[in-house]
Amino acid sequence: MSKRKAFPLRINPKLYEVLERWAADELRSVNGQIEFLLREAAVRAGRWPGAGHSQEDKEV
Repeated sequence: MSKRKAFPLRINPKLYEVLERWAADELRSVNGQIEFLLREAAVRAGRWPGAGHSQEDKEV
């Protein structure tokens, strides 16, 4: 597994509750859900290098 960059994130408590429920529905941690959503947005925006071509793209 690749190294992860840790950083603090301030987020609206209501948004966190939504993310918490969403993550539980998809059997992910909140951190994993946020990373998944950000990666998907980066792919859709064409900003993720080699989108869909490497194993690292699929890690959550």
